Amino acid sequence: MTNLAEALPKETERVREVLGYYKEIGSAGAFGAAMIELSLKRADKAMASGDVVEMLAAYKDLQEIST
Repeated sequence: MTNLAEALPKETERVREVLGYYKEIGSAGAFGAAMIELSLKRADKAMASGDVVEMLAAYKDLQEIST
């Protein structure tokens, strides 16, 4: 079992890959890409602050993003 400090960066890496797929679509994927970017910014901010509650919320949010 991994802890949140290890799992969140892995999840952001996975979601950044998904973001690339949305960007490849072009204008049809623009809204989805923008929403994913907001989620990634939230996760980055949470990791930088070390706020465990925000990190957990960001992790759950990222888990909902799929291809």
